[in-house]
Amino acid sequence: MKKKVTLLLLVVAGFIAAPIYSLAESQGLKASEVCMMNNKFFGKEQIPVDVGGKTYYGCCQGCKTTLKENPATRKSIDPYSGKEVDKADAFIVKKPNGSDEVLYFESRETYESFLKKHIQ
Repeated sequence: MKKKVTLLLLVVAGFIAAPIYSLAESQGLKASEVCMMNNKFFGKEQIPVDVGGKTYYGCCQGCKTTLKENPATRKSIDPYSGKEVDKADAFIVKKPNGSDEVLYFESRETYESFLKKHIQ
């Protein structure tokens, strides 16, 4: 009986957790609430960094300076497509591990493909 209850709880938790994650992230995060240097979601406005007509965000003066001076910090790799993504143009979501770390995708479509492949 104990095994059946445990299995049932795991199945129910799986059905609840997966849709919550995909629904909560389907709109993506506000870029202005992400430190694009530390790649973390802060849930509050960060310091805007204007470079070449695009806006990036940092959590402190050090991040602001690094984002402005080091082009590599303004790029990431889409975990689904493997293509380079400009963080200012990316579809941003939290990592599915429950942390405040973020992932950058080319688009909502590549994010949804990532979910289908890795989460379900």
